Order: sequence, then C-alpha cells, then structure tokens
Amino acid sequence: MSSNEFRFFLSCDINLPVTFRVDRLEGTLPSTNSPNSGIDSINEERKAELYVECALYIDGAPFGLPTKTRLESAGLLYCWNELVTLSSKYRDLTAHSQLALTVWDVSCGKDDGLIGGATILLFNNKMQLKTGKQKLRLWLGKQADGSYPTSTPGKVPRHERGELERLEKLANKYERGQIHPVDWLDRLTFKAMEKIKERESLKNGSSHLYLVVDFCSFEHRVVFQESGANFLLPSPIASSNELVIVWDPEVGKINPSEHKQLKLARSLTRGIIDRDLKPSSNERKIIQRILKYPPTRTLSGDERQLLWKFRFSLMSEKRALTKFLRCVEWSDVQEAKQAIELMGKWEMIDVCDALELLSPLFESEEVRAYAVSVLERADDEELQCYLLQLVQALRFERTDKSRLSQFLVQRSLRNIELASFLRWYVAVELHDPAYAKRFYSTYEFLEENMIKLTAGVNGQEDGFKRWQSLVRQTELTAQLCSIMRDVRNVRGNTQKKIEKLRQLLSGLLSELTYFDEPIRSHLAPSVLITGIVPSESSIFKSALHPLLLTFRTANGGQCMVIFKKGDDIRQDQLVVQMVSLMDRLLKLENLDLHLTPYKVLATGQDEGMLEFIPSRSLAQILSDHRSIISYLQKFHPDEHGPFGITATCLETFIKSCAGYSVITYILGIGDRHLDNLLLRDDGRLFHVDFGFILGRDPKPFPPPMKLCKEMVEAMGGAESQYYTRFKSYCCEAYNILRKSSNLILNLFHLMAGSNIPDIASDPEKGILKLQEKFRLDLDDEACIHFFQDLINESVSALFPQMVETIHRWAQYWR
Repeated sequence: MSSNEFRFFLSCDINLPVTFRVDRLEGTLPSTNSPNSGIDSINEERKAELYVECALYIDGAPFGLPTKTRLESAGLLYCWNELVTLSSKYRDLTAHSQLALTVWDVSCGKDDGLIGGATILLFNNKMQLKTGKQKLRLWLGKQADGSYPTSTPGKVPRHERGELERLEKLANKYERGQIHPVDWLDRLTFKAMEKIKERESLKNGSSHLYLVVDFCSFEHRVVFQESGANFLLPSPIASSNELVIVWDPEVGKINPSEHKQLKLARSLTRGIIDRDLKPSSNERKIIQRILKYPPTRTLSGDERQLLWKFRFSLMSEKRALTKFLRCVEWSDVQEAKQAIELMGKWEMIDVCDALELLSPLFESEEVRAYAVSVLERADDEELQCYLLQLVQALRFERTDKSRLSQFLVQRSLRNIELASFLRWYVAVELHDPAYAKRFYSTYEFLEENMIKLTAGVNGQEDGFKRWQSLVRQTELTAQLCSIMRDVRNVRGNTQKKIEKLRQLLSGLLSELTYFDEPIRSHLAPSVLITGIVPSESSIFKSALHPLLLTFRTANGGQCMVIFKKGDDIRQDQLVVQMVSLMDRLLKLENLDLHLTPYKVLATGQDEGMLEFIPSRSLAQILSDHRSIISYLQKFHPDEHGPFGITATCLETFIKSCAGYSVITYILGIGDRHLDNLLLRDDGRLFHVDFGFILGRDPKPFPPPMKLCKEMVEAMGGAESQYYTRFKSYCCEAYNILRKSSNLILNLFHLMAGSNIPDIASDPEKGILKLQEKFRLDLDDEACIHFFQDLINESVSALFPQMVETIHRWAQYWR
C-alpha cells in the first residue's frame, strides 16, 4: 500500500454490535462531601463499591437499554477491564452518536451514590470512528448528559490541556500502530513519560477523576456513512477555502476503457501481426533496461505492454522469460494458454531465474513445473546450496504433493546428504500450524520412497537401514536435550556443570560413549559418528550453557559440535548458508578469500547444532596479546616477513577480513563486537552469532561495515600497501557478488514465508534493503569508488569504539 493510499470501511457496512472496554478509574475519590458535588462521604471504615453505567445516545435521544459493569471494590485502584457489548450496531450510528458513562457507588447505602459522569462522541471531527484508549474527565456529582451538545463532555478543554494530555494522545497513537516502534527509544520514552506523570500529579493534586475506556480497532479506519446514502449527490462545498474530502467509489477499480484497449491489444488475432514485429532502436534500449531490473521490481503498465508486444522476438533472450511471465493476465484463459505455449519454446533459462518462478508471484502450476524442470539440470552440490529455500517454496505450491515436492524427494533418494538435510528442513517446519500438513506430506513421501529402496551394488545399504540411520539422528538430539536440562539444573559455576556432563556421559548415559550402531552426523551426513568422548566434552560459559561435544568418527577421527537449546538458530543457519554460497560464487571467479562457512543445522524451533571451529575472539586476543599481529607472530613467526609474520598468514588475514567486510555489509549484519569476531591460528578471521540481519542493529548509529581499528593496524595502518590490497579485494569481491544479485534476492524472496524473525517482521522491506546494498544503479567502476568511500567511512567512525568499550564492560561483569 502506498503512503498516499487511504483504505477504510464504511460504518453503514459494519453489521457488528458496538463494543468497548471499560478499563479503570484514575485519581482519588473525594473523602468529604463537598456542598456542590453531591458525593457521599467515603470513610476509612468502608471501601467504595463502584460500577459504571453505559448508555448510547443518538442525536441526543437514548438508543437501546443502558448496560452496567460489575461492582469493583479495590480501595485505591478501581480496575474493571470489562468488555461491554451494546445491543446497537455500528451501522445504526449517526454522526452525533454519543456514549454516556456514569460512575455510581453502592456502598453508601443511599439512593444518591452518584460519583460523576462523562460523555464522548463516537466519531471525531473527520467523521472517523474513534479507536484505542480514551481518557474521560468525570464531572463530579453529575450524571452523564446524552443531549447534543452535551453538558458533561469527557474531553479535557483545549485551554486546560498540558504536556500530559499531549503525551497520552501520542501513546494512544503508538498503541494503535500509527507510530513506528523503535525498541530502545520506546523504553526511554515511556520511562520519561512516567516521570512526567508523577510530576504533573504532584503539581495538580488529585482534584480530577478520569475514566479510561478502550474502543475496539478495525483493520482499517471506519468512516461514517449513513445507510442507503446516494453517492451521486454533489457534496455541499463551503464558500470558504476549506479542503473538502469526497469519497470516490471508483478508487481502485479497473478503468473499463483502459481494460478494453488492453484486451484488444492482446487479442489472439494480434498474435499473427505480433509474430513479425521487431523493436525499434529506442524500444530495444527500453527492453534491455527492463531486463536488467532486479526481480523485486514491479513492472509498469507500459513496460508490461511493451514486453507482450515483442514477446515473439524476445524468445531467444533467456533473461526475458521471467519478465514476460509477469506481463501475462493469468485470469484470461486464452492469454494464459498462449503464454504457456511460448514458455515451452523459449530459450532455456538459468537455474537462478528458475528460483524466481517458484516465488509466491507465480501461481500457475505449469510455470512452477517448468521451473522444476530447469532445476533438474543442477548437480547435487548446487542443489544443496538452494535446498533450504526450495523447502520454503513448498508453502507457495497449490497442492501438498506438488511437482517440486516430488523432485526434492527423488533427488534426495540418490544422495544421503540431500536426504538428511531435506528431512531436517521439513521436520523443523512441522511446528508451523498453517503449513504443517504440507510439510508432513513431503516428510511422509520421503520416508515411504526411501524405505522402498533396495541395497546398492557398490555395498550401499538398503532403504530401510538408510532411513533408520536418519531417524537415529533425532533420537540422539532428544537425548542431548535431556542432558542439557539435567546440566542446567545443577547449582554452581560452569565447572560444576561440566563435571555433571562428563559424569552423565560416563555413567547413566554411557550408551552415548559408544553407540550400538553408527549414526550419520547431523552436519555432515556422509560422516558416521560412533560415540561421544566424555573427557573432551565441555560447556560454554553463557546463559544458555551450550554443550561442546567431541564425537568419534568411524574412520578413527574426531569432530567437534556445539549443541544449543533455547535459542532459535534458523537465522544463523540462513546467514551461514549465504556465506557458503557467496564463497562458492567468489571461487568460481578464481577469488578465494579464505572464508569459514562453518556448518549450522536447526533441529527444532529453539535448538540446533553448529560446527565448532578452534579459534579465539578478538576481544580475548587483544586482552592477552595487546594486538592481532602479536597473536599471529606466536603461530607464524618470520623475521624476514611483514611485521614479523609469514606473508601467507598476513595474506590470509587480509583476504578473510575483505570477504567478511563485504558479506556483512550486503546482508546488513548487525550487533558486531569483538566477541563475535573470531580468529583462527592460520590467520583466518570469521564472524559468528547473527541475531540481527538486513539492517537491524541493537546499537545506535552502526557503521556500514564492521572494520575495527585493530584490524586496520594489523594490516599496517590506513597508509600501508597491505591496507590498499585489502580495499582492492573488497571492491573485487563486491563487484563479483553484484553479478549474482538476482540469485541472492530470489533466495531471500523464497524465505518470505518463513518464521525467521528479521524476515518475518517485514519481508518486503527486508528484501528491498538487501537490494539497495547491491547498488544496481551503478556500473562496476562507480561501485569501486562507492565501496572505497564506505570503507573509509567505517574506519573513521569513532562512535562505535565507545559502544565497544561498554560492551566489553558488560562481558566482563557477566
């Protein structure tokens, strides 16, 4: 919805009863009977018992029977929090409908237990139904007056309104979602508001009583309209220069003349003429510009018409197919039929474009089946790069046993690694109530077909044994969850928890030391693990106490894995998958930046496994060795090398810094600090913990990329030849990844329906942020200048250093 678009409901169309919530009474009840108030004295021996009488008045006359809330006797605080439903409906309301609310006290034992009343109009001066919390000032000693105009208005007079009323109005807008939330700023604001409330309360005393009511909200604004109104009558225009708002019933509807012109232009008889049409030089330039559009861009009407007109001449241009299919009016049976025929004759598209055809934009089963036929050309290694997104694309299929589902299962039967990952990706989504049936259907299909497989000629085990080897992964995960619960319940420091872990593995759960049968590793299914080594297993010092487990492998080796419970690592899984993909794309262009795409697998909504890479955080290195160079000299000393370390080690460090600087910039990775930047002994730097992506960051004013002063110093400073080489690698990597921007955007688009926090909150906005990072409006040369400016901006940013210091303090006192 554009910012200029105003969506609304008409009150005459809402056939629901008028509903609101009587919340609470604010202020202190008077303790003495003032001569003018008519309020009974409320003594300390008794507590007032209050109820609220609610009556609807239409054009000054009572409408329907009044409704009463329950009695509330709470001493200083009166909170009903009661939903009141009137017999009248929203469609019965007029522009001058009012709600009259009177508070009564029954504890005094007399008929005259009136506390006070107030009246509120249901529509504001813009003729829109009021929503959200309304704070009404009671007229003490007066029953609510329903006549129009009323003598007991609940609205505080304009001349009496102060800072408190202004803030409450803004808070009401915030609660209705009209003010964009900013978590850290909101907390500060609400604290400041509480202080202002206390100050105003002390200054003004408790002379007023307020009744808080909460009107229900609708998906869109509700605009007043009388039933059976004639929209064709001219609106009364005032003689003064007022802005008059007139409702247009044709807004958003198709223009009949334009629609007819479009139908004629696309009629089947024109196909004979269009077949021989060739674009002019100017039209060819426009078409080439359209073909370069990212997949996120919507085509205008003229652009759609142009591509349709020259569809026959574009059939040899494989990049044009996805754009052409966006132009098709799929509701027109004849046009859809012609498009599918052309699609079959079109130049075969790339796998990258096939992923776009699996997005929610394309609902045609024929189009989606065509996309799957293109994917069949991809080898297993490439398919594994996209498997996570292809599983998510099952959400957009029209049936449970779709062509895509069948394709994924059939390919998995030939490759145990694909089968293992497909099983886990699908199993995690079984918790999604909207699509659980769809994912369970794929899970069941995989199980049925794998069990049917016979043993291979080359000694490959039969299907049943293969499936059981995958099921044992789940059993192992369940046992690890049980261990984690037991370990967390141990009182004391981390060392005591480690002792408990080793004791469990050696004693009660000794079957985990040596498995009855080998189990396929969750992270590398081609590797068979035979047991856990208790003496080499440990626990990390953190709030969730992740387990560090050392597994024996069938070939006599070992592999180390981190098991987490209580943390959703699906976002980490996605980011590491993208790092792995980008590493592959860079290597295809002969650029190896020594990245560390460690393996991550979510085994549930709040659990998963991560590959452990021996390394140390930059915070720890700087604390122990004062500088990165001193640390690297310990492992790779060379008297004749640059800064006393080997040239190979320094080159590895520079390349890895460049690779992650570019990748974290493109993916908008946030919350970067020296504790989640790790360094391996061979000089490879890498990032971990991706809780914030696509531009989200808990710290204010983050730099475009995380490149700290210590990293630049390890390269010899901003004037050294090594820092210049670092910038050169950054620019080269950035331009290589820009060439694959459509692939990366398509993969994120397929994740739009997932439950990953930073995507699910606003998928469209997140993908557009990602697109912006590629700067597709610039050529390669302009991008080099742009990226160098970004690097310089990040290095010169001093503010993050202060935040870094605060973070170190927080880590120290943890």
